[in-house]
Amino acid sequence: MPLQIIRQDITKMKVDAIVNTTNEEMVGYSGVDFAVHESAGPELDKECAKIVPLGLGTAKITKGYNLDAKYIIHTSGPIWRGGLEGESIILKSCYLESLKLAVENGCNSVAFPLISSGVYGYPKDQVLKFAVQVITEFLFEHELMVYLCVFDRTSYEFSQKLFTEIREFINDEYVDSDSDGSIDKIQVIKNFCLSEECIREEYIEAAPKMSAPMPSSCGNAKNKSLHEYMNSMDKSFAYKLFDLIDARGMTDVECYKKANVDKKTFSKIKCNPDTYRPSKQTAVAFAIALKLNLDETQALLASAGLTLSRSFTFDKIIRYFIQKEIYDIFEINEALFEFDQVLLGC
Repeated sequence: MPLQIIRQDITKMKVDAIVNTTNEEMVGYSGVDFAVHESAGPELDKECAKIVPLGLGTAKITKGYNLDAKYIIHTSGPIWRGGLEGESIILKSCYLESLKLAVENGCNSVAFPLISSGVYGYPKDQVLKFAVQVITEFLFEHELMVYLCVFDRTSYEFSQKLFTEIREFINDEYVDSDSDGSIDKIQVIKNFCLSEECIREEYIEAAPKMSAPMPSSCGNAKNKSLHEYMNSMDKSFAYKLFDLIDARGMTDVECYKKANVDKKTFSKIKCNPDTYRPSKQTAVAFAIALKLNLDETQALLASAGLTLSRSFTFDKIIRYFIQKEIYDIFEINEALFEFDQVLLGC
């Protein structure tokens, strides 16, 4: 299952477990720790008192009590001292031990804060990148839905250099698309994905303007039987995807994990190859996982009736990264997150 970065108060998350970054005494005196104890209620204080102390970099689990989460996983993170006293080792242990504890207790979903990034002073941008790296490596071996909760925009620090480059690219793309008079039309549909507990945007484009005549085979369609006409059509998205996976020498598991797509969604594709229609972010995620160039990406999207236009921020950001040959899906998702766009994956 995938990793998603979201703006949300972690105490409001409806997941199997939330992770609470706390101190070794587990007393809930500030930050996330205080909010978790306040929301969970006094019974949490009583249970914590029975299992203290909590070793630095370790994790322990309690009930969720008044929270929507079934469990609370408590971990004690490092105090930032300039990065010279093994803070990264302790931070990695916090994330790994919490993930292991979630799996051991049968959790299918878990939400993390940016551990130690509050009063403990660990730089937020470093925690985010570090957390993504550790969680991604763990998810290659386990099926788990993981959320990284960023409470508000001020607690998220995006590369200003990259932000400026993408903004300039978006503006340039706008000029290019506007000047040639071929701006694509788009309809945005809010699609509630109940099984995955998320809201996704599906982009359904109108057909692009044609400057050249249709191939002659289309003109002869009236002389063909329906069976002949259907057989002459291009492969569906699923079959194109399977061909590309084989051509890249990848396994199915490697591909869907690199695409930040869960096993359940990939199983739907495998079981319904003739009828499966991906959301745009899912189709693009596979293109990124397969490291397709822009033309190859457009061909894959076209098999699902989609395209990357020059008129919308999401499309332009994807174009930017593909043209730069940057295929780190989580780096791309950070950029999409910064520009308030739907993230890649499912």
